[in-house]
Amino acid sequence: MADDEAPPVCATCGGAAPDPAFARLTWTRGTENGREVWTCDRCSREHLRSIEGKLDSAWW
Repeated sequence: MADDEAPPVCATCGGAAPDPAFARLTWTRGTENGREVWTCDRCSREHLRSIEGKLDSAWW
C-alpha cells in the first residue's frame, strides 16, 4: 500500500483504519464481485466462521 492511498474502510461496519500499515497486519482483505474489500479486526473475529466458509458477506 502506497503512502498516498486512502486507509481501508471496513465493508461490514464502515470503520476506517487509523493506521493503514497496521491494518494490513490485523484486517482481513477479500475479493467480492471483482473488487477488493476489507474487514476490520473486530468484524473479522465476529464473523470468522462465515469468512472461513467463504460465505458471501450478504449472508452475515
